[in-house]
Amino acid sequence: MATIITGTGSIIPQHIKSNQDFVSNTFYDEQSELIKTPNQEIVEKFKGITGIVERRYADVQVNTSDLAAAAAKLAIENAGIDPETIDQIIVAHNFGDVLNGTIQSDAVPAIASRVKHHLGIVNPSCVAYDILFGCPGWIQGVIQADSFIKSGMAKKCLVIGAETLSRVIDPHDRDSMIFSDGAGACIVEHSEDPNQGILSFSVQSHCNDEASFLYMGKSYHPKADDATRYIKMKGRKVYEYAIKNVPIAMKACIEKAGVEIHEVKKFFLHQANEKMDEGFIKALYKLYDIKEIPADIMPMSIHELGNSSVATIPTLYDLVLKGKYPEHHLEKGDVVIFASVGAGMNINAICYRL
Repeated sequence: MATIITGTGSIIPQHIKSNQDFVSNTFYDEQSELIKTPNQEIVEKFKGITGIVERRYADVQVNTSDLAAAAAKLAIENAGIDPETIDQIIVAHNFGDVLNGTIQSDAVPAIASRVKHHLGIVNPSCVAYDILFGCPGWIQGVIQADSFIKSGMAKKCLVIGAETLSRVIDPHDRDSMIFSDGAGACIVEHSEDPNQGILSFSVQSHCNDEASFLYMGKSYHPKADDATRYIKMKGRKVYEYAIKNVPIAMKACIEKAGVEIHEVKKFFLHQANEKMDEGFIKALYKLYDIKEIPADIMPMSIHELGNSSVATIPTLYDLVLKGKYPEHHLEKGDVVIFASVGAGMNINAICYRL
């Protein structure tokens, strides 16, 4: 028995927010002190570290559930299945349908329920639920789908990662430039071919001091309304945690799958920081005492799409499969790694053979 991805789809919002659009912002530090570094210098330094040049924001009238449903439709069409045969709809997100301009999170009913409604699925045996696991949420949803399928509880699952992070960011926080919106989805199905599909997975949660590395806090503006909370993060802490733990989780996943490191064709990593992702790969190969890293091993979409949290990996995977990045061609039999890190702190990885 195997669990395979039979269809993918992604939605990239049309509104482009470039780095230059942030030059007019007024930035403050954690102590609400005005940052005196010229904004142009801040923006250029930001690009050098993260690799981000622009990001995408959803239109005013579009919510997270709308993005999720649109990506789901594309995945269903790509898989060529009847949506009424879907057993599970698993939607990973973090903030629900954030009403534009209000920072009011609306997650009742569940986003997955709204997606099922938008898709017009009437089958009551199609169970729809949300998963909150930080940025690794989509991977965790695929892991859960794999477990449902291998236990015999399901044969077809729809797993979606969708987010509108542009609506929970503090415009006076430099970290606000990282985040973006989007949605990616896939159909996961049962297969009798043991030579393909999910070979292994690895999951960890570190919830002691790490639990507060990402949090909701007030704006850095000195006259901010204390009642309003925005997404905040301890950037250095997140970086140090991720660089230490993500390569270990990927190695454990590869070894559990029984494959060799040289068999891995591509690494689909959470797109939050280009230098951090490069650090993951370097650290992983170092664990194998390999100094020379293969060329084009890691597709990147962060330059033009930014960090859309749970949507980054399924979107990137869909774009590669659809030929968006020709230098990252995939064929049947190729082994890829999906890996992510995020709030919690949570880490996970999947070793998958096409």
